[in-house]
Amino acid sequence: MTKGINSRQKGARGEREWRDRLIAHGYDARRGQQFSGGPDSPDVVCSLPFHFEVKRVEKLNIENAVTQSEGECGDKMPVVAHKKNRGQWLVTMPERVFFSLLKDKEKSI
Repeated sequence: MTKGINSRQKGARGEREWRDRLIAHGYDARRGQQFSGGPDSPDVVCSLPFHFEVKRVEKLNIENAVTQSEGECGDKMPVVAHKKNRGQWLVTMPERVFFSLLKDKEKSI
């Protein structure tokens, strides 16, 4: 097997893992369409207002991943869910998304 195939398989496994994390927390989720990129094809589709870019790598260029998510998010909020082997899932988002979520939370209090 080539490195490219292993990388794709690891990426698909990461997408399934993130989908399963969302489901475990009570959200409907499924893997997205992987062939075209763009707002209709996030790595994981969910009812939440986020465009999920999922990365399952040891060395992640988080700036590039966030830029990719921003470029494909359409009217959803760009979010990168990422994980290293034996690590925990982390979620990274642009500052504007973070503060938007805080403002929404304050309105509901």
